[in-house]
Amino acid sequence: MQLVMCVFATSFCTVGMLVNNDFQAIAREARTYELGETKYYIVVVWSAIVWQCFFLGAIGVIFYSSSLLSGIVITVLLPATEILAIIFYHEKFQAEKGLSLFLSLWGFISYFYGEMKKNKSKNNIDQSNDQTQATETELTHRVVINP
Repeated sequence: MQLVMCVFATSFCTVGMLVNNDFQAIAREARTYELGETKYYIVVVWSAIVWQCFFLGAIGVIFYSSSLLSGIVITVLLPATEILAIIFYHEKFQAEKGLSLFLSLWGFISYFYGEMKKNKSKNNIDQSNDQTQATETELTHRVVINP
């Protein structure tokens, strides 16, 4: 289903670009690309393929777990992207990047801390239920003889 939606969205955007003559701008950008025109098209095509795989992966995470976890995974990719851009593209680390990095990491840590607390309390409740059931089982198996 997601593949159909992605193909339809790509087709819709392609038609819009044809109507607006945006493909001429792509050719102009390709000519001015520092690494060459061929490499520009390779980057564009592989970027589209990687984004399609990313969205299919996000839908897979939603299908097998939850949309919340998918949002958390996507949120974790934000600081990773920022850090990699600083390392590889030598971008400046500005206040906005620092704030978004802090907020996304805080959200990620908060989610997993909440999950750990929830699982710990669930385990405590399960253990107390197991002990209660064991006590009840022991009492029902005793034979009482009246003298």
